[in-house]
Amino acid sequence: MTKASVYVTRMIPEDNIEELRKHFAVEVNQEDRALSKEELKEKLKGKHAVISLLTDTIDSEVLDAAGPQLKIVANYAVGFNNFDVAAATERGVILTNTPGVLDESTATLTFTLLLSMARRIPEANKFLRDGKWQGWAPMFFIGLDVDRKTLGVAGLGRIGKNVARKAKGFDMKIIYTDVCRNEEFEKQVGATFVDKETLLKESDFLTLHVPLISETHHYIGEKELKMMKKTAVLINASRGPVVDEIALVKALQEKEIWGAGLDVFEEEPRIAPGLSDLDNVVIVPHIASATMDTRLKMGAIAVDNIIKVLNGQMPDTCVNPEVLKK
Repeated sequence: MTKASVYVTRMIPEDNIEELRKHFAVEVNQEDRALSKEELKEKLKGKHAVISLLTDTIDSEVLDAAGPQLKIVANYAVGFNNFDVAAATERGVILTNTPGVLDESTATLTFTLLLSMARRIPEANKFLRDGKWQGWAPMFFIGLDVDRKTLGVAGLGRIGKNVARKAKGFDMKIIYTDVCRNEEFEKQVGATFVDKETLLKESDFLTLHVPLISETHHYIGEKELKMMKKTAVLINASRGPVVDEIALVKALQEKEIWGAGLDVFEEEPRIAPGLSDLDNVVIVPHIASATMDTRLKMGAIAVDNIIKVLNGQMPDTCVNPEVLKK
């Protein structure tokens, strides 16, 4: 009996690939780059399942090129804004993601950016490596205190909650905004629910954990940046387009806020002109979930979803559950 075929659009941990190969005929993109749309369309022809990344746009054109035998596209990510959900549902294609397993690593990276920016670690590290240090001085690389400062959390989902819990280790005051108030969590960490304007004005450190939807595109723009404290730090490890990157560069250049820590960008892998020239920003290349344990767990969810769907079972993390009713 011919095995069902699976395409993996980019290298993921070999343990995950080997598990797939126990069940299916597997092809993996061996080049360490995102495929073009035309390449993706060609590679997906005749495949029964796909493991995709956020860099792979899965729209009606790609789905039609793949053919009617395609049953599932499993995103190797918690986000799925690369999916045309309506187009997949219309064609009976199941879409899945990998929620839950990225929470701790993303929250840890968020706090790493916060601390690095507050204490000017990358800037000081470069200064020392460049051979510029001539000895200790009392006003040398003065940074910001974190203990007992106010952390503002925009979006109290799993990651936002994890960051807030970590902040309690620094005895930080937690304020947050979300579409819904969470009184139980408020009791757990002593958090206070506020509106967006209050969040912007009172946060010493503002961390973003909102999903990327039409309402959150440029959630932070020129107007919002002007409302923040001159000593505030903005952290974004959610989605690049929730911040107007051009406006942020201008705010950082003009010292409207103290600094920023960014893991994601509006037009990845490109970043806004001038951003990399600034000392008051820490930038890393979308590595929030880049720990081996997390990557393996992400792969395990994607693989398990494919195994279940191609064996006629329900996946665990379907993002278009209405397709399961067909």
